[in-house]
This record gives sequence, structure tokens and C-alpha cells, in this order.
Amino acid sequence: MLFSILYSIVRLFLRIAPNGDAREREAEILVLRHQLAVLRRQNPRPKLHRRDRMLIAALAGMLRPERWHGFLIQPATILRWHRDLVRRKWTFKHNKVGRPPLEPALVSLIIQMAKDNPRWGVIRIKGVLQGLGYQVGATTIRTILRRCGIKPAPRRDGPTWAEFLRLQARGIMACDFFTVETASLRTLYVLFFIEHGSRRVRITGVTRNPSGDWTTQQARNLAMDGNLQGASFLIRDRDTKFTRSFDEVFSTEGAQVIRSPVRSPKANAIAERFVRTIRHELLDQVIILGPRHLRALLDEYEAHYNSQRPHRGIELYAPETIGTDVTPVPVEQIRRARAVGGLISEYRVAA
Repeated sequence: MLFSILYSIVRLFLRIAPNGDAREREAEILVLRHQLAVLRRQNPRPKLHRRDRMLIAALAGMLRPERWHGFLIQPATILRWHRDLVRRKWTFKHNKVGRPPLEPALVSLIIQMAKDNPRWGVIRIKGVLQGLGYQVGATTIRTILRRCGIKPAPRRDGPTWAEFLRLQARGIMACDFFTVETASLRTLYVLFFIEHGSRRVRITGVTRNPSGDWTTQQARNLAMDGNLQGASFLIRDRDTKFTRSFDEVFSTEGAQVIRSPVRSPKANAIAERFVRTIRHELLDQVIILGPRHLRALLDEYEAHYNSQRPHRGIELYAPETIGTDVTPVPVEQIRRARAVGGLISEYRVAA
């Protein structure tokens, strides 16, 4: 009822207005203003392009400020746009004053010198560059090194933590068990060893009853195959399956056994990461029927892991291809090969 009364009042007001084009223009203006109010409720901050701003700012100059209430934006915004246009008008290109910038190749050479020679200071690098025919100021060299986060020579003397751990990792080996549930819900235990430096893994055995004697025999087999040469440390947890005779096998080979703290899987992080990898890529994708089935899959995965799978910790090399240079081959000669029962794809050059 109230809506009908308001509607009648509006119609009566429009009839009282002058007839002809003037009444039509007034009605059109009212409709446009109401539509504008509806749009403001739906989208309070419309996105305007630069040409829209120029047009609105130019037309605003033709109206008195008290008539700016019909615009989508505030009067202060229009004034700011106009100031920006004036600023652009009086903007000229200025030639930069100062020394010309160094070539990117020369900057890379300076950074490489500082990284390759931790004990070289700014003056030493400047002298070497001068001997090569480049005149670079000491302040410029210092600025380049500071921008790259390279500290002065006395503070970067000696290896970094990453370099120190990488050098120490060459003689560290870790071992651990992981379990696999078969289709008949029987638990199988798998013993593996992994080298920290090369990430090479060796899966030594699968059993249903992992006793201390069985674990010791796996260590002996590993030593007889010559896989403990160069190992200085062995990291293992405090599982009772690792007996004193197991440790004596490594002590005889010159390796010191280090036991990780209780309930501290991060102390043996590389071994734990391998368990997560093999579960994600293999064990979670297939149902194991028995020990022989599991052993066959693990042998195939071990070969793939050591020869084909790239590792972040060794600069995306595979353990058996560390430091090797590969010559690019035409793409049409690359073929896909399936490994580990078809679960994993390998890409090789066609024979």
C-alpha cells in the first residue's frame, strides 16, 4: 500500500513538470542518476583506465564544483588527476649523471672472484681486474658485493656451514628400517643404508623377523661388497635390532657409529627423507603380495634411484652421475621407458 502511494506521488510530480523536451531530459537525468546510485551500491570502486580519467577530468572543468556530485569519484580525486596531467606535461627526460654502469659480465666476474676466493678483499679483486685490463674502483666493487650479500673478506674467511656440511657428508652413512604391510596384513621389515654425500642408497634385505643376528649379517654383506670404503661415520637410531656385533662390523672398517637421540627423527633426516620418497613413489601405489614381490620391486627402485632420479641435495644429479657433463641430444631422439613395474617413467636416448 505504501509503495503504491509513493509511486502515485512520483507520477503526479512528473506530470506537474513542464511538457516537451525539457520534461523528457529531466526524466532521463533522474533515471541516469538513479542507475548510477544502483551501480555505486554494487561496485563502490570501479576500475578506470587512463583515458577514462582524462575524459572525466576534462569534462569536470566545464562544470561548477557543486555539480560534481553526479560523478563516480570524489572531487579530490578529480583534482589529483588534473595535477597528474599537469605534472606529465612538464616532465622532461633527464640524462643520468655519474659513472657509466658496468657490464653485466664484468659484475658476474667480480661476484665469482669473491665466491671462489673467500680470503680476497676488495683491493685484491681490484688488482686482479687491473691486471686483466679493467679499471674498477674499490667502492664500486664493495657496492656490488654488498648488494649480493657477500661480506668483507675477514668475515667470510673459511667455509660456510653449507660447504662444511657438504665436505663432512662425504664420509657419513646412515641406516634405518621401514615397514611394509602385505596384502595379507603381514609386516615386512626392510633395512637400507644411504650415503649423505652421494645420496646413493643400498637396500640390503627384507625379512619378517628382524633379529640382531640378521641385521649384523646384512652389515657384513655390505662390507664384503666393498661398500663401506670411505665411510667415517654411521648414523643409526637406538633400535634394539642394532646390536653390539652390528657396530663392530663398522668399527672394523674404520667407521665410528653415532646413535641419534631418543625420538629425534630429524637427527637422521636424510634416511627419513628416503623413507618418505619410496613410500610416495612406490609403496603407496602398489599392494605387496609377499617378500619376493617386495624384493623384486625394491631392486628395480634402487637401480632407478641411483641412476636416474635427480636429487636436490646434489644439484639435481643422480647419485651415479654426479659431476658428469651431458651433451644435449635432439628431442626427437628421446624416448620414454617405464621402470619399477611401470610406476615410474624414465627418459633416455633412443638406441
